Amino acid sequence: PVNMGAQTLMTQGRIKNKSGFSSSDIISNGSCIHVYDNQFMILTDGGKIIDYTAEPGYFIVDNSSQPSLFQGQFKASLKDVWERFKFNGSSPQSQKVYYINTQEIKGIKFGTRNAINYFDSFYNAELFLRAFGTYSIQVTNPLLFYANGCPRNATQVDVPDINEQYLNEFLEALQAAINQMSADGERISFVASKSSTLSKYMADALDETWRDLRGIEVISVGIGSISYDEESQKLINMRNQGAMMQDPTIREGFVQSAVAQGLQNAGSNPAGAGAAFMGMGMGMNAAGGFMQSASATNAAQMQYQQQQYQQAQYQQPQYQQGQPAEAPQGGARMKQPGEWFCPECGTLNAGKFCMNCGTKKPE
Repeated sequence: PVNMGAQTLMTQGRIKNKSGFSSSDIISNGSCIHVYDNQFMILTDGGKIIDYTAEPGYFIVDNSSQPSLFQGQFKASLKDVWERFKFNGSSPQSQKVYYINTQEIKGIKFGTRNAINYFDSFYNAELFLRAFGTYSIQVTNPLLFYANGCPRNATQVDVPDINEQYLNEFLEALQAAINQMSADGERISFVASKSSTLSKYMADALDETWRDLRGIEVISVGIGSISYDEESQKLINMRNQGAMMQDPTIREGFVQSAVAQGLQNAGSNPAGAGAAFMGMGMGMNAAGGFMQSASATNAAQMQYQQQQYQQAQYQQPQYQQGQPAEAPQGGARMKQPGEWFCPECGTLNAGKFCMNCGTKKPE
């Protein structure tokens, strides 16, 4: 081969003699063609295929015999393609040799130009993401690729030469694959770790246009990073913060942090600490009932959780060696003195306001 690089799909062979490469690319009868590993050699005449081999080694051109057609690892998959594209003319006049790279070609970069919509059932919302990464392809039917995937009269084809068309088709299939993952219920935060699943979806989406028409397949897709648009990121942050606030310990820390931040802001007020604290005092008087109730509710819930834990530990049956264990007695927990059920949502509370919806305790 003239030049078979890491991103090369097809290159033309050149004649080499004792003094180096010949200026002529015409292969004569009796020539010896060297085929390396992971290469598929095609012998053509006037653009039509007259012979090929998928087996590494030395190939002797013999125009007086039938085509060799060494299938290698491709075996019978090339038979139908050969019948469509084989040479049916007279004696060969202008023979040339081409090499197809059958090794996996890695590191082809991609990035979504526009955000892709993704419905996440966990957040119960339509989110929008952008994906960046690399993918790899492999020529799985060299005869199809030579006939339908290579530009006419090209002596060498590298990935950048055909990347624009292929990238557009790849991104279209990527969107379909990501939408399929959404339909299957995958969380949006797991997309980057589902490379094998995404590769399978991509291969299925591109089978008709890539594998069946051009003889290439997507082998792997690696997501380097996932980013969200501004509105999606705000929604995710809000939902995550809401989930954290279900913990009474975190809620109480948030209340105390808000009070401390207010004191700090008052001390740094350029209008004077006295005026700032006066205004802050008025605000705290107005909101004091809610703040105290919130802290009381948090404390009651934390105390209740601690009591439940201690009670479970205390009631855990102790068995003596050799005695059979008795089945624990189940039952619903009774409402304790001072506790009340919220008339709006039914949550059990111990403070003045419902810890779930904020409804005030009935008088």
